[in-house]
Amino acid sequence: MLEKKIDINLIPLQGLGVYSMITDKASYHYYLERDLKAYQLVKLSFYNYWWMDIVRFQRRLRKIEYLHNVCRNNYFCRVQLFILEIINHRLAIRLGFSIPKNTFGAGLCIVHYGTLIVSPLANIGENCRIHPSTSIGEYNGAPTIGNNVYIGPGAKLFGNITVVNNVAIGANSVVNSNIPDDVTVGGIPAKIISNKYSSENELYPKNFVNK
Repeated sequence: MLEKKIDINLIPLQGLGVYSMITDKASYHYYLERDLKAYQLVKLSFYNYWWMDIVRFQRRLRKIEYLHNVCRNNYFCRVQLFILEIINHRLAIRLGFSIPKNTFGAGLCIVHYGTLIVSPLANIGENCRIHPSTSIGEYNGAPTIGNNVYIGPGAKLFGNITVVNNVAIGANSVVNSNIPDDVTVGGIPAKIISNKYSSENELYPKNFVNK
């Protein structure tokens, strides 16, 4: 039986990347660049912008985060923010997304449209690869998720839990307890089924995640 003990109290949360967010133009452009690489795109063409609805949603989400975090005290920025939030909300309903701003780090890849619900209290680090029919919800708190975490279709994560870095969460898993780094989990409730980390399972584009 695979077992890996963890003391969550010893985890430096900043090391999980959960406090990173867009704070200036440089970080905004970093987020845009990493997001594109997550979709295996070098640059965003006019065709891709209008054909790939998820990418368009995500680009607007990053713009919303930038306007909200950096320049919302400016009147014109507030107007632009208001308009973009309305437009992106309508697209989110079409795609089945409920994703608040400032919850995902850079390098996010939403693999397919479909129901995807994220609590505004959740914190997810960089390079998250997430599938539809997934919920990251609240129950006496919301999950804190580290970097390079793969979340399979139908997974449910809830409660005041911590999922550390480089974790792969199998399809339809229910995660309601802390998960250490560099493992694969699955089942209801989720348990460690392998000591392979997320990129080792070939769940990411080649050379996207360095581990």
